[in-house]
Amino acid sequence: MRPSWFRRSAINFCCAGDIPLRDAAARAGLSPADLLARTGGAPAGGPVLEAPRETGPLIDHLLSRYHETHRRELAFLIPLAEKVERVHGDHPVAPSGLARALVALRDELEDHMTSEEQILFPLMRQGQNTRISHPIAQMRHEHADTARLLQDIEHAAHGMALPEGACGSWTALYTGLRKLTDDLVAHMHIENAVLFPRFETPDAAAGA
Repeated sequence: MRPSWFRRSAINFCCAGDIPLRDAAARAGLSPADLLARTGGAPAGGPVLEAPRETGPLIDHLLSRYHETHRRELAFLIPLAEKVERVHGDHPVAPSGLARALVALRDELEDHMTSEEQILFPLMRQGQNTRISHPIAQMRHEHADTARLLQDIEHAAHGMALPEGACGSWTALYTGLRKLTDDLVAHMHIENAVLFPRFETPDAAAGA
């Protein structure tokens, strides 16, 4: 499922997102069947199936589809958030603190993605396993940090629910935020669930 479907049911999809569907449904006061009905059901396929399967092409996909896209979209969204906060600061549901949260996300992601590009991914392309456990553990830890930053963004944007009569800038901001959030969750899932386990021992993966 994509994060936007969970957002409509007020279910947190970032931190502790590995709980079973039945538990997430119970927390929302729904049965699993009701949750699937509300969210449109589980799609055939998903972000993992849209990505190449072999390691080299998968890394190329992560770089072009996610790394470059995150950088480009954050460069657009940060000044837009600053504008909306400045113009609509007196509105009851103004996204106060959103620009600051996006800057924190940009800075964290830039360090994270640079480490992948310069250290982790080259080791993976070489088929290296002996020197890779620590970098992978660090990337998993940073993914958890990113999830917490996404929570801050969701909170600052009031769940990305637009107020009645929202201007074009506000609408564009939340539209872009939803896409960025969905992309980031898919990006981290592909790395955590597909790419990283290829280079981890069972014990290392279980302890991550």
